[in-house]
Amino acid sequence: MLKVGVFGVGHLGKFHLNNWKEIAGVEIVGFYDPHDDTAKDVSDKYQLARFIDPVALIDACDAIDVVAPTNYHFEWCEKAIKKGKHVFVEKPLANTMEEARQLVKLAEESGIKFQVGHVERFNPAYLAVKDMQLNPMFIEVHRLAQFNPRGTEVSVILDLMIHDIDIILNIVKSDVKNISASGVGVMTETPDIANVRIEFHNGCVANLTSSRISMKKMRKIRLFQKDAYIGIDFLNKKAEIIKLKDAADSNVFAFDIETPTGKKTIAMANPVVPEVNAIKMELEEFRNAILNNTKTIVSEMDGLMAMDVAHQILEKIGNNNILQ
Repeated sequence: MLKVGVFGVGHLGKFHLNNWKEIAGVEIVGFYDPHDDTAKDVSDKYQLARFIDPVALIDACDAIDVVAPTNYHFEWCEKAIKKGKHVFVEKPLANTMEEARQLVKLAEESGIKFQVGHVERFNPAYLAVKDMQLNPMFIEVHRLAQFNPRGTEVSVILDLMIHDIDIILNIVKSDVKNISASGVGVMTETPDIANVRIEFHNGCVANLTSSRISMKKMRKIRLFQKDAYIGIDFLNKKAEIIKLKDAADSNVFAFDIETPTGKKTIAMANPVVPEVNAIKMELEEFRNAILNNTKTIVSEMDGLMAMDVAHQILEKIGNNNILQ
């Protein structure tokens, strides 16, 4: 039985508790949360032990799940790793790049399993297309949300855009060549809306827009590659593929268009989207990596790479604002 302790049982932490309770082979030892009202509610509802001392909870567990504000990530992850405990931590990996690098170093030296909560890797819409031959040369991303004070301890880059940064780095097998960015803080002291252009050495260009002050919600990625367009709707759990038809495309809707090089047949398809709970799946995969001694799907290095790009973006925005 894998013994797990949860650090932080606020809005997202409760989702984690609900899912841990449904995962076989896991025992929730207890939780740590410094807020008395929240802790009492959770103790009563889930019949779980509240630990006043976070180190005592770490000692009682095989693995910890950190679902707390970003500025607490390093402290608890570091303590757990040094005690040989496995770590799941919500994105972003840490508050600063120095903290992130230290966690990666500690994790690699200790040999523990470490997973970062980039949950969109487990979104059903992404799972429907991730095993395709994805080789985009242009990517368009929109992640828009209505304002919510929760999560505003970090910028929209580290709050929302980092999801898409991680997905793009997972898809585009090339190093970043150049980044340009602009953003502005409207409701907070950090950027609440931003537009970013990332150029890769293989020629791919990604254009990302993220906002947490929008009137509507949107979480879409559009991939354009030779002979194909792939759309991923993370919010509505849908995917679509439009491409030139080949002989294997027998069960798709198709139509002809005239082009300067002759008639082309266009095939349209909606891949089957699996019915999965993304949070439960990421926690299950973390459990599996521990029990089977396999690699985590979203490793500490993945978390570090996403953070590195995010901080480059923040630096570009900061420099642009100084110049203005």
